[in-house]
Amino acid sequence: MARIPREALALKHNEYIKIQDKESGKIWIEAGVKLVFLEPTHVAVSRVATAWSLKADQYVKLIDSSTGKIRVVRGEQLVFPGVTESLVGDAIAKAMRLKAWEYCLVVDSATGDSKIVKGPTMLFLGPSEAVTSEGKQQAVEVDQETAVLVRNKCTGQQRLVTDPQLFYPTVDEEILEVRKLLKLADHESLICTDDKGDFRYFYGSLEKRNGPEAEPVRSFFLPPYWSQHPLVWSRGRRREKRDLVIHRFDTRPQFMSFEFTCRTADNVELLLEGTFFWEVVSLPAMMRMTGDAPGDICNHARSQFIQLVSKVKLQEFMDDFNGIASRAHNDDQHFYEARGIKIHCLEITKYSCADRSTAAILEQIIQETTNRMNRLSHQESENEVAVFKVNGMIEQEKMNADLLAIQHQHSESAAVNTGTAEAEMIRAFLAGLEKTVPDLQSRIDLWNVLRKGDALTSISQGNAHVYFTPKDVNLSIENQGST
Repeated sequence: MARIPREALALKHNEYIKIQDKESGKIWIEAGVKLVFLEPTHVAVSRVATAWSLKADQYVKLIDSSTGKIRVVRGEQLVFPGVTESLVGDAIAKAMRLKAWEYCLVVDSATGDSKIVKGPTMLFLGPSEAVTSEGKQQAVEVDQETAVLVRNKCTGQQRLVTDPQLFYPTVDEEILEVRKLLKLADHESLICTDDKGDFRYFYGSLEKRNGPEAEPVRSFFLPPYWSQHPLVWSRGRRREKRDLVIHRFDTRPQFMSFEFTCRTADNVELLLEGTFFWEVVSLPAMMRMTGDAPGDICNHARSQFIQLVSKVKLQEFMDDFNGIASRAHNDDQHFYEARGIKIHCLEITKYSCADRSTAAILEQIIQETTNRMNRLSHQESENEVAVFKVNGMIEQEKMNADLLAIQHQHSESAAVNTGTAEAEMIRAFLAGLEKTVPDLQSRIDLWNVLRKGDALTSISQGNAHVYFTPKDVNLSIENQGST
């Protein structure tokens, strides 16, 4: 029987083929640049395959099906498998590049051992090694404001690493949390729960840090087994929802609004709105007595208002609602003091009737009250203007009186000066005629005659009419009879 000619197999430098001898059962690999001539008993048990060309950061795992052993071949090289070897996985594996601050946990499935591989390095896994599901992780930079909480998986103990370093955990350790330095402002406070379940109080204020139940530090790392204790408070004007979570407490006084309803003695339902100005002065007292300080304040104030408003009528409430608000928080200070709370001020900012018809009547009353106050204010303004006008007139009359007094004083002074001058003239006249006219009365009569002459001269020079009486002239009447 004639043999059928077969073509030789041409292999390139990176190709190989698996051949088997049917007589002996031997299997071998032909690889590299060559021509493969098959003998009559030789058969190709696989197709021509390509070898694995590995780079410097690549590797392959080959498993021997006859022994089950796995070998790892790293690059750079061209890898041909053995007769009974096959590739583990579907592709060439790439080495893991770890930087100086990176690490990973490698587990050997054959022995169960684990190891931490730190950077910088190229990680080539061994035959039975695998990286855990966490994969590549970063080391923790521990400094003045950063610490790391670590738990030992063998003992369960926790420790806080605070020494400055680039921290890598050991095989038996796991990082639970990276903790930042807690720093408190002057108005801030923090409540923590320690490993025994007790509350610890931290304050930013130096004055409060000196208190009996306060911790002496202002900035700190939270120790192992400690946790921050959040406050869960109610919110809203009626405090109906309790879902306000507070981690850092503000110790400064603050405003809080409220709203609730109550009835007066004449059965008018009022809707009250107002504000608290309050402050927490003792956190330990508050934590001992309540878990919802705003809710307690508003509910207690509502109870007090209901009691006080129910004893007064609407008109009385309208006239003194601020006084009622003052009594609402002053009558029971022990309630607030027991909770470490101080109410600085409680004010009613708005009130209205819950019923619409009553609200309309109340609106009319308020409007009339407003109009009355406006009229009173207007009248008061007019009265002030009138009073100011009267005061001005009084001041004017006082000034006129002062002017008249001054004028009178000046007139008196002028008269005195004139009289003095006249007297001096008379004295000089009388003294000058003393030798000529020795008789004093004669000299006086002569002075009078001269003065009358002066007066007549002054009058005659004007437009006045001169009238003489018999006394003023030497008039004689004679009756001469006929002879």
